[in-house]
Amino acid sequence: MAVFSVLAATGLAAASVVPAVAAFSDPGVPVTSVEAATAYGHAVAGAQDLTADASVVTNAIDERGSYQTYVTPTPTPTPTPEPEPEPAGESDGGSHDNSSNGGFPQQYTGGGAPAEWMAAAGIAQSDWGYVDYIVSHESGWNPNATNSGSGACGLVQALPCSKVEGNGYDPVDNLRWGNGYAVGRYGSWGNAYAFWTANNWW
Repeated sequence: MAVFSVLAATGLAAASVVPAVAAFSDPGVPVTSVEAATAYGHAVAGAQDLTADASVVTNAIDERGSYQTYVTPTPTPTPTPEPEPEPAGESDGGSHDNSSNGGFPQQYTGGGAPAEWMAAAGIAQSDWGYVDYIVSHESGWNPNATNSGSGACGLVQALPCSKVEGNGYDPVDNLRWGNGYAVGRYGSWGNAYAFWTANNWW
């Protein structure tokens, strides 16, 4: 009985192995004939076919382009402006042209006296009393007097200062302009004086 049992077990094992070996050794045997008999057959039956066309693979590789790495640029520093040199003043006794200082008149540093300035400006000596009254009240005979609110400048407080031909702070230039203003607006220095005393401005 024992011998019969051993022969039966051996026959069953041979029946399972032989078809599988035959399938591997014989290329003509289809895989389906061994699928039920071996673990390999079960694996093959459940696997996907991943074979791709050669042209697809080649095209996919050929079409893959190169790439560029973005590098953040270093910012260029803003240059610091250099200060412009101030124009040198003229050595003519303090009288300066407006253009020598970027369009702004320079302060008067020369000497002189009111009588000299009025004579040089062409004002008649008979009008000097009127001029003295107005200028004394407008600037106190300070050639560099400036009204911080209006910008009026010089002895007669010319407004705007840029109207003075030459330099608004030069006493002769300022009085020459004032002479034209008094005669042109009021007809005379006497009339300008009368208007000033009545209105405290001219």
